Amino acid sequence: MGVVVIDGSTVRDFVNDEAQFKKSVDESFAQLDLNNDGVLSRSELRKAFESLRLIESHFGIDVVTPPEQLTQLYDSIFEKFDCDKSGTVDLDEFRTEIKKILLAIADGLGSSPIQMALEDDDQGFLKKAADLEASKLQKPSPA
Repeated sequence: MGVVVIDGSTVRDFVNDEAQFKKSVDESFAQLDLNNDGVLSRSELRKAFESLRLIESHFGIDVVTPPEQLTQLYDSIFEKFDCDKSGTVDLDEFRTEIKKILLAIADGLGSSPIQMALEDDDQGFLKKAADLEASKLQKPSPA
């Protein structure tokens, strides 16, 4: 397990680095697209959010949420991602919504740094943002 320190500028810099952001989002999309049809179904997107356990735990303590309430929540998340209301989420819609989410996180963090404990194999967007910032700090300055 590792610890990273990030603030709003860390996340914003990651989103603004178009090559890194696009690569990361595209990789995540490919992992979520279980049947490789080029779009995310309602169930594929739900599995992704279920794996994050954002709803089922509160400050590390498991919370029981009624299944119908979870379904309603996941349906509303899907509808937010499905911008064109086609019934699926394509890569452009996914990129757009992930960008909005990360920029909202950046705004929420502001200039206040926070420490995050992450698993060594974590490949989430915030870890990638921290890694990008670390790589910039480690580059030797031109002589």
